[in-house]
Order: sequence, then structure tokens, then C-alpha cells
Amino acid sequence: MADETPTDHSAAAPARAVVTRPGAGRGTWAMGSLFEHLLESPRDSTSLGVAMVTQPPGIATPLHRHRDEAEAFYLLEGRMSYRAGEDVHELDAGCFMYLPAGLPHAFRIRGEQPARFLALTAPGGLLNLYDEVGVPATELRLPGEDGLAPEVEIPRWVEVGPRYGLEVLGPPIPE
Repeated sequence: MADETPTDHSAAAPARAVVTRPGAGRGTWAMGSLFEHLLESPRDSTSLGVAMVTQPPGIATPLHRHRDEAEAFYLLEGRMSYRAGEDVHELDAGCFMYLPAGLPHAFRIRGEQPARFLALTAPGGLLNLYDEVGVPATELRLPGEDGLAPEVEIPRWVEVGPRYGLEVLGPPIPE
């Protein structure tokens, strides 16, 4: 058996704070939505990823699960229906939700106004999926004609999603 020496973390470079000012995060348009990256993490990192997400009414994900990532979000504005496992939750501003890795989930944005929420993933590399599927946002707003059409974006999800441990399990929550 090899001689193992404990790692001395006190000799490591000191950790640094990350500050992202309002409107200073890099934006991505995907799913007809805006993902403003507040804390970025490499795909293979174990650290946290954070984005401010704005999604228009009617946007819905299929029922899916993430093999490796836990997700959490805090809904700042708007309303959504969220299926987590077998339970469906009607959420509005001020609600917080945590989803452990592997839990099937889906959501649909409800009402007449966009939903805006703080999204967290651990590990944080999951947010890079939106970069591979979507396009860089030219402004921090919802995309219009300058975003990708669903017939262009959906095949990208099918191709890229499995590399991120994303498994589609069923259809979206009905309208």
C-alpha cells in the first residue's frame, strides 16, 4: 500500500469572492428564455452554478431528470406549475424549490407575465448545457426573432442533453 500524505488545504491559494453586478452576467438565449450567468462553473466542476432566468408565459419543459445535478430555484416574479416526482406544486413569487439529483421534474410558466427566478445547480456545469443548445444573447432580454426557432433548438437538446446526464421521461405539463 502506498504511503498517503494528507492534503494540506491551508497551503492552497485563498478562495476569492465572486461579485456579479446587475446586468453584468453573460447571457444565453435558449428555450425562448434568457439565462443570465451569475456564477459560472466548468462542465466537470463540483462547484455551484447560478443563473437569473427569465421565461415567457407558456414555456414548458418535458418531464425529465438530471443524473448528476441537484437544482434549486427561488421564484422572484411570475407563476409556474412544477411537477417534482408525483407531486404538482403551484408556485408564485417568493417560493423556493429544491430538487435532488435524479428526481423527475417538469414545469410550465403560467399567467400573462414572464417568470423570473434565481436558478442554482450543484455541480454547476449543467448551466453550460444552455450555451450548447442556445445562442449568445445580444442583450439581456427575452429573445424575439433573434432567438432560435424550436425546430432548430429541439434537435440540439436531443443531441447534447445526454452528455449532461439529462434524460427525457415524458411530455410537458399540459396547458
